[in-house]
Amino acid sequence: MKNIVVLTGAGISAESGLKTFRDANGLWEGHNVMEVATPEGFNKNPELVLEFYNQRRKQLLTVSPNQAHRALVKLEQLYNVTIVTQNVDDLHERAGSSHVVHLHGELLKARSTKNPHDIFYCSNNICVGDLCENGYQIRPHIVWFGEAVPLLEDAVAYTQMADILIIIGTSMQVYPAASLIDFARPETPIYFVDPNPALSSAKNLTVISKKAVEGVPTLVASLIDK
Repeated sequence: MKNIVVLTGAGISAESGLKTFRDANGLWEGHNVMEVATPEGFNKNPELVLEFYNQRRKQLLTVSPNQAHRALVKLEQLYNVTIVTQNVDDLHERAGSSHVVHLHGELLKARSTKNPHDIFYCSNNICVGDLCENGYQIRPHIVWFGEAVPLLEDAVAYTQMADILIIIGTSMQVYPAASLIDFARPETPIYFVDPNPALSSAKNLTVISKKAVEGVPTLVASLIDK
């Protein structure tokens, strides 16, 4: 079976009703990103940061996967599919995708502030004073600005093995995720689904200038019919 790697960004989740990472003025839900998505912000005001992610977690539990998420699952009938997502939601998993790599962490998980490998499922609020089994404050399992991206090497390896690369709903401006396209083999076909595509000159590139819920099902159907 051929390997398909799908790189997804905020655009695919936005069509389920989730707010995108930040809007045009650089704010995320009214907050400066540096206040709520950096280790420095957490150290300065942990209550603010924890409550910010508590609200994001609550919102996530009110939405459902959309047609684009569900269409990608169908590719597993004929291909080995790896979804590499910049999104911290679980919509790909809820849709039924079996292999999802979360570059930027997962909103429904928490981890110890002392041991980054002490990670566990968490769908409830996290508050100051909530401790892991070893007595350390817990925090959202989110990769903040300035932190290493632990799964980046895995994502690079999958991209290097891709026979087809699909990019959906991403500005291609957030690094290191945006650099993954550079690891695709020169002959690998690339499909870019986005209403405002930020990529136009890559080799073997097909641009589908549509929203994910429109473009992805059509693309998937064409790949299954090949």
